[in-house]
Amino acid sequence: MPEPPEQLKRLLVNVDRVAPEDELAERLAEGRPLRVKLGLDPTAPSVTLGWAVVLRKLRHFQELGHTAVLIVGDFTAQVGDPSLMAETRRRLTAEEVRGYAESVLGGFSRILLPDPLEIRWNSEWLASMDMEHILELSSATTVAQMLERADFAERMAEQRPISVLEFLYPLLQGYDSVAVEADVELGGSDQLWNLLMGRTVQQRYGMRPQVAMTMPLLLGTDGVNKMSQSLDNYVAVDDAPADMFGKVMSIPDDLMPQWYRLATELPAEESEAVISGVAEGSVHPAEAKRRLGREVVRLYWDDEEAVEAEAAFDRVFRDRKSPEEVPDHALREADPVHLPGVLLDAGLVTSTSEARRLIAQGAVKLDGARLTEEDVPRASLLGALIQVGKRRFVRFV
Repeated sequence: MPEPPEQLKRLLVNVDRVAPEDELAERLAEGRPLRVKLGLDPTAPSVTLGWAVVLRKLRHFQELGHTAVLIVGDFTAQVGDPSLMAETRRRLTAEEVRGYAESVLGGFSRILLPDPLEIRWNSEWLASMDMEHILELSSATTVAQMLERADFAERMAEQRPISVLEFLYPLLQGYDSVAVEADVELGGSDQLWNLLMGRTVQQRYGMRPQVAMTMPLLLGTDGVNKMSQSLDNYVAVDDAPADMFGKVMSIPDDLMPQWYRLATELPAEESEAVISGVAEGSVHPAEAKRRLGREVVRLYWDDEEAVEAEAAFDRVFRDRKSPEEVPDHALREADPVHLPGVLLDAGLVTSTSEARRLIAQGAVKLDGARLTEEDVPRASLLGALIQVGKRRFVRFV
């Protein structure tokens, strides 16, 4: 295990906050493997590059010999984290959460080392809590402390509802730290208050309180909002290489510095050289973005896939050609064909309403020509290349 000062230097790269600042160095100086907790609620089916920011920091701890404790929040996901929510969140069912959890486990394995790693489900200890235990947990804090949280305070001031269930969420997350005996807890910058509540809960149960470490929130491909599956501004770690490269190429230029720092594993000096080169004019933004795309694809696939993804991007966007590999889809027998329905059948859209919206916007093309009608003669679709948006293709057969 490297010396504590070397570990601390590496672990602090790109970190937003460490609280308390001196305690991480103290824990590292003890010379033992730390138990480093990261809890993620499976409320959507993919692991995004936004989640990967904290997952990769967890991997850095692993690479230094510390134990990663990844908590799949299958119970807390049903409660709903109110962080940055303006209104009370709809509760997910156990079945929805379980389905999402099964989807994201593969994404976790693309980032974390298989050892030292513990994967825990917090229903293991939270689902069996009786009322006595819940009352004990609730006594760890006060309503006044809860209202110190900015989003709760804002909603209270504006007389918008806050459910008691939402007050329970940070306590339940804090109890996760008790259950796994966390030394350090990781999270996004929007999680700092929750992580500090974990310290409070651990102290209530007579434990040494954890160190809270937060990472910056990665902005999504729109360049405005935090990366989110609900906003469809995300890149998933298991996206196909060509899709991954194409999405990276779609981000605004001013997002590149953050993405170079947080979405790649380039050494800091290399990232900063590219960022400063773009700012000074010695590196063209398009070339910087291409490299960014290659580095992201390389991180989750390999060098060969990164090269092929860039070539596929050029065929479609520079050379105006269709992709080399286009899936076939059996066309409905009806004539005329109702286009929104077949686009949904082919997996090119998520709903017929989305299909109608894209047709109206001119985003659906038949052999390169825009389709403007929802009902199309079947003969005109057979064997034709259908394009939806910039990156979705299918050939009807």
